[in-house]
Amino acid sequence: MNPFEYVRADEISDAVGKPRFIAGGTNLLDLMKLGVETPDRLTDITRLDLKSIEDYEGGLRIGALVSNSDLAADMRVRRDYPVLPRALLSGASGQLRNMATTGGNLLQRTRCYYFQDTDSPCNKRTPGSGCSAIGGVTRLHAIFGTSEHCIATHPSDMAVAMQALDASVEVEGGDGSRRIALSDFYRLPGDRPDLETVLEPGELITAVVLPPAPPGRQTYRKVRDRASYAFALVSVAGIVSMENGKIKQAKLAFGGVAPRPWRDREFEAALAGQAPTKETFDAATDILLQDAVGQGGNDFKIPLLRRTLRAVLTELCEE
Repeated sequence: MNPFEYVRADEISDAVGKPRFIAGGTNLLDLMKLGVETPDRLTDITRLDLKSIEDYEGGLRIGALVSNSDLAADMRVRRDYPVLPRALLSGASGQLRNMATTGGNLLQRTRCYYFQDTDSPCNKRTPGSGCSAIGGVTRLHAIFGTSEHCIATHPSDMAVAMQALDASVEVEGGDGSRRIALSDFYRLPGDRPDLETVLEPGELITAVVLPPAPPGRQTYRKVRDRASYAFALVSVAGIVSMENGKIKQAKLAFGGVAPRPWRDREFEAALAGQAPTKETFDAATDILLQDAVGQGGNDFKIPLLRRTLRAVLTELCEE
């Protein structure tokens, strides 16, 4: 690990504009040990007043430093947004959830083997060096939203649930504060896989805002290689409301399959107003999967996503 300067911020204004922030450190410190991240300076933001969950505009405002454990345990979250604690509790271990923060969870970086191996060319780590994953071992890699420069997946479970919940992110920067819809927060890799979000240099995530609780049933299903402490091969965060025996509204987001939490509005629209039958689910899923591209080792994710999605929709549409 390279030497670095360590400072603590007591106020948000002390932190804004600094190059690198650290809170729980559950991802950043690992990457520093591997030599993937080599910051010259870290600004500790754990003293900032960003650790509360507040009622806000009919929904909730979650401070960026709220731990994943505290967020999953909050009774308002468990009652009104059950997809979120289900997603949080499916990720990492209890010890990591105690340390990991809401803001940090959104910004965790891919677990692509080649990204974490500094001897392998990686456009996300070193722009222009190439993508070792393409033509390599691709079991964990993306089937949506890729480019010829990167096929890595986003690792967060929490962000997938928040995508289905239409969350937004509050940030503070040198030009003041702004709110960004989570659907607009992440960038696709294109020709710059190293640019993962729309955050400007020095901007600090201060909160995540959840809108009023959506009607209907919610669930999160994660398919992985082992029962705990494993990243998703495929995950589905689903919210479905029914009316007169038909699907009134469906909101679904997917993890383990794209460089960001994936959501397809055309797919959701194809479900609205339809009877919850296998034929309905399969026809809508055809729309979702029309742009899916496997890389050989991850081709199995396409039928796996279809089967997982059918199971989730069947569960959510039960009267």
